[in-house]
Amino acid sequence: MAQVSRQQAIIGALMGAWIGDALALGPHWYYDLEAMRRDYGPWISDYSAPKEGRYHAGLPAGHGSQAAYILDLMVDSLIECGAYDEADFCRRMDEQLLQRIDGTPMAGPGGYTSQSIRDTWHKRIEQGLPWGQVAGHADTTEAIERTLALALRYAGDPQGLAHSIASNTRLTQNDETVVSMTVAYGAILALLVEGEPFDTQLSGKLMQRVKSGQLPFHAVTSSQLAPPALGTEPSRAGRFASPDALLTPSCIAAAVVDPGVQIEPAWKVSLVYGMPCAIYHQLPAAYYLAARYHDDFASAVLHAVNGGGQNQARAMLTAALVGAQVGYAGIPQRWLDGLIAGQDKLAMAERLAAQAVAAAP
Repeated sequence: MAQVSRQQAIIGALMGAWIGDALALGPHWYYDLEAMRRDYGPWISDYSAPKEGRYHAGLPAGHGSQAAYILDLMVDSLIECGAYDEADFCRRMDEQLLQRIDGTPMAGPGGYTSQSIRDTWHKRIEQGLPWGQVAGHADTTEAIERTLALALRYAGDPQGLAHSIASNTRLTQNDETVVSMTVAYGAILALLVEGEPFDTQLSGKLMQRVKSGQLPFHAVTSSQLAPPALGTEPSRAGRFASPDALLTPSCIAAAVVDPGVQIEPAWKVSLVYGMPCAIYHQLPAAYYLAARYHDDFASAVLHAVNGGGQNQARAMLTAALVGAQVGYAGIPQRWLDGLIAGQDKLAMAERLAAQAVAAAP
C-alpha cells in the first residue's frame, strides 16, 4: 500500500468516521441478528434508512446520527478557533444541541440521544449547573465519537492530545477508566495518522511516550514490560491508573496474525468482545477490525456494521482507524457520494487537516 500523507490520513479518518456512522444508521441496535437480517438482508453493504419504530426512524439513508452531529460541532469549533477552545465548544453544545433536545431518548438532531448527553441536558438545562459539574457515569464511547477530531488535530503533539481529550471527555463522563480508554483511543488514532502501522509494535511506541512523560499514564515496568530494577522508584508519568488501555491494541494485533486465533466471519468479533455499548466491548472489536483490515476500508466497516448491537459506534470508531491508514483515496467513492452533506463534510475535513498539518511539531 502506498504511503499515505498526514493530510490524507486525517481526511480519511474524519470522513471515515462520518461514513461509518451513517452506514449503521438503519440497522442500528439490533441485538437480535435474525431480525436484522430479516429487515436488511443477509449482508448490509450500503446506506439504509431506519425502519418505522426503530432508532433514528424518519431519517433518510446516508444521514448521520446525533454522534455525527456532535462531531460536526467539534470540527467546526476547531476550524474557527484554530485549536481546542473548551468554552467555544461548550457554547456550541448549549446553543446548537441542548436547545434542540428535551432530555428524552428519541428526540433531537440525528434521532436518538445518548445517556451521557441526556444527563448533560438534565443537569445543564433543568438544574442550571455549569459546565464542569454535569458529567455522569456513562461507560460508553460518546466522548470518543467527538474527541477523535481532537486526536486528528493534535497528532504529533501527545501532550496536547491527552490534555484536550481528557478535558473534553470529563465534560460529560467522569469515570476515570472511561477517560483513560478514551485518551488511549485518541493516542492510537494519532499514531496511525503519523504513519505508524497497526501492528504488534504499536503499544511499545505508545509506552515510549508514557516513559518520556508525553502521555499521562502510570508506568512501573522497565523496557519490554520487564520488572523494574531493584531499589528503583517506579516512574509515574501521569494520573491514569495503568497503561493497560495502551497495551490492548498490540495484544489484539498479535491475535490477528496468530493462525491459532480465528474469528470467522470477522463480523462475529461483536460476539467475541460483546455487542453492547460499553467502551470495554467497543474498543477491542474496533481494534481487531482495524488491525485485520488495515488496508481494506470497506471490509473493516461492513464487518463492524453487520455485527449488530451497538454497530454504529463500532463502525464509526473502526472507520476512523482504518481511514487513517488508507487515507481519503482508500474510501469507496459510492459512500462518499451517498453521504448526506458529504461535500460540506469533505470541506470541513480538508480545513481541519490543513490546520493540523500546519500546527504539527
